[in-house]
Amino acid sequence: MKILKSLMTFSFLLLFSVSAIAQKDFLLEANGAFDNERYFEAIELYKKAYTRQNDKDEKAFIIFRIGECYRFSDNPKQSEVWYSKAVSASYNDPIAIFWLAESMKLNGKLEESAKEYQNYVNKKPNDPKGKDGLKSVEMAMEWMKNPTRYEVVNAPIINSEFDDYSPNFADDKNNIMYFTSSRESATGNITHERTGQGMSDIFETTRDRKGKWSEPMPLGPTINTEASEGTVCMNDRRNTLYFTRCDFGKDGVFGCSIYWAKKQGKDWGEIEIIPITADTNTVGHPAISNDDKILVFASNMPGGYGGRDLWYVINKGKGVWSEPINLGSGINTSGDELYPFIAFDNKLYFSSNGHIGMGGLDIFSAEPVGENKWGNVANLQYPINSFSHDFGIVWDGNKNRGYLSSERQGGMGGTDIWEFFMPPLVFALEGIVVNKETGDPILGATIELKGTDGTTAQVATDSKGEFKFAEKGSARYILENTSYSIVVHADQFLNAKGNETTVGEEESKVFYHEYKLQPVDKPIKLPEVLFELAKWDLLPQSKDSLNFLYNIMIDNPTIIIELSAHTDSRDTDERNLKLSQNRAQSCVDYLISKGIPRERMTAKGYGERKLKISDAEIAKLPANEKEAAHQQNRRVEFEVLSDNYVPK
Repeated sequence: MKILKSLMTFSFLLLFSVSAIAQKDFLLEANGAFDNERYFEAIELYKKAYTRQNDKDEKAFIIFRIGECYRFSDNPKQSEVWYSKAVSASYNDPIAIFWLAESMKLNGKLEESAKEYQNYVNKKPNDPKGKDGLKSVEMAMEWMKNPTRYEVVNAPIINSEFDDYSPNFADDKNNIMYFTSSRESATGNITHERTGQGMSDIFETTRDRKGKWSEPMPLGPTINTEASEGTVCMNDRRNTLYFTRCDFGKDGVFGCSIYWAKKQGKDWGEIEIIPITADTNTVGHPAISNDDKILVFASNMPGGYGGRDLWYVINKGKGVWSEPINLGSGINTSGDELYPFIAFDNKLYFSSNGHIGMGGLDIFSAEPVGENKWGNVANLQYPINSFSHDFGIVWDGNKNRGYLSSERQGGMGGTDIWEFFMPPLVFALEGIVVNKETGDPILGATIELKGTDGTTAQVATDSKGEFKFAEKGSARYILENTSYSIVVHADQFLNAKGNETTVGEEESKVFYHEYKLQPVDKPIKLPEVLFELAKWDLLPQSKDSLNFLYNIMIDNPTIIIELSAHTDSRDTDERNLKLSQNRAQSCVDYLISKGIPRERMTAKGYGERKLKISDAEIAKLPANEKEAAHQQNRRVEFEVLSDNYVPK
């Protein structure tokens, strides 16, 4: 009987237990966990609720909520899976289509994403989110096709398999970095209900002379606690630390505030809270201005434009701060604006999912447009931004490099810290040197290069007449924002000059020049030098022609020339000889007046003794061609006599 009674009692308890489980409302518990941002717990509860639910609409709602949980816990791959299931299950709110499109975009599926955005537009034509989504896909495609010059690489020594983000420099040389991490060495063993990872702490790493970062170590117990700490900034003197702390209770994290601490030796002193708003609001992500007077931060406090906005308070001294002031509609949107950073040039950088971007949070810049005001918001484009969440940027002083936080692929796990930098533009100067008369390449011609930065270099042409200024060991000949003068010379040829500049160039480039050197083995005709009939006074336009020879004399400072004048045969030999001599001397006198030494020039008149076209040949020409032939005989030429003149 005792055994039978025991069995009956056991059966009763078992039936009671099963009944209690059957009556347990998993959906109610899941909704409660969801409302308190305990998304990992909510996912499991929703899955249990789904198995006990028969109503089609309720099942679709549960599937949608699981997608929401994955979205809020930054898992776009799973959120795409569950939003797709919600759409297939005919969830009655088209918003599932929108978030499916967003998830696809975060996963880099741009074409599929665009189709879902269009589906959302078809169902909700008056909601701008769908059209903005389509525009963002178009912009992302264009930015990826034409990326900025920045390169972005992972910082593996700093990162872990957990979330690592929000870097900031902690010394005046930018060799000490503070950042936020939820890695296992963080203080405490409490799991964050939203992220599924441990509570985050502030870590420190140091960069050595070779640019290598040390193994990160957590800050001391003054700063790091069982709560979640992170997102720091430092004042310009690096003696005041501002950081975020999010406390927690039975229902998970219930509010974030900004604290500050003063430097005490190598450690930090007692922390103080900055009283900005009520405990029920979230305040975090501090950024201090260069003069330590303005503290910009993110908050969901009332009075904003929706989501989380950027605000600021004014430091009045002695621990007193002004009432919070919203940065306004030029910065804030109906979405979230987070992770501000004020750079050395007073530009404001921040992340937003409200301004149109590539996907999730994008990093934007804003220019100062007044006292404590910023505007002209611009997306930093690809590759600074990616399909994933990109945020928490910091510039390495005034250098064209820095660090950012991103969930993009290729990292160590979760959110990682990535280094970005602007690689130097790569320029080269190359070309060919040929004989102006024959077009043949000139071997051994020397090309001399002189930059406005004081650098000089020279190369010689090869058997093909080609030359190149490219690499110079580990350096380069042609540098950014520099102008160059070029001199080309070869034996038995006149020098040639040129110039090139990289000023204003925004892309790497190879400059190409062809130099045609004038041989000096025979007389060289000048551009037409005009005189009045039977006179030798230079006309104004003749001086322009002689400036051609002047430039040659300047470019070739060692040559000595004979400057000769010639006439046609239509006057006496004696008169033509005198006329040509006077004309040659007029040319020489003009060049002397411009500063060419007299001893470098000899004036010689040949009259009609060196006709290029004989009278007999002219007589055979048609009447309309005869005058042109006489004109060819009336000419001014020069010939190089030597190249051994030594300038005084």
